[in-house]
Amino acid sequence: MDLLSPVHLVIILVVALLIFGPKRLPEIGSGLGKTIREFRKSMNDIQQDAGLDQKASAQEPDTTKQD
Repeated sequence: MDLLSPVHLVIILVVALLIFGPKRLPEIGSGLGKTIREFRKSMNDIQQDAGLDQKASAQEPDTTKQD
């Protein structure tokens, strides 16, 4: 059986509703969404920076050749 089947997700949501209440649940969801969005943006920025560094180092001539 899958770890996060639809039944498991419903149970998790019901428990969260009981713990945090209906007023706090939208706030928590919004905060979690913002956190995930910021994390993805940071990861994309890091990947782009790493990609630019790799391209720059590939374009530089190799000066370590031995005669």
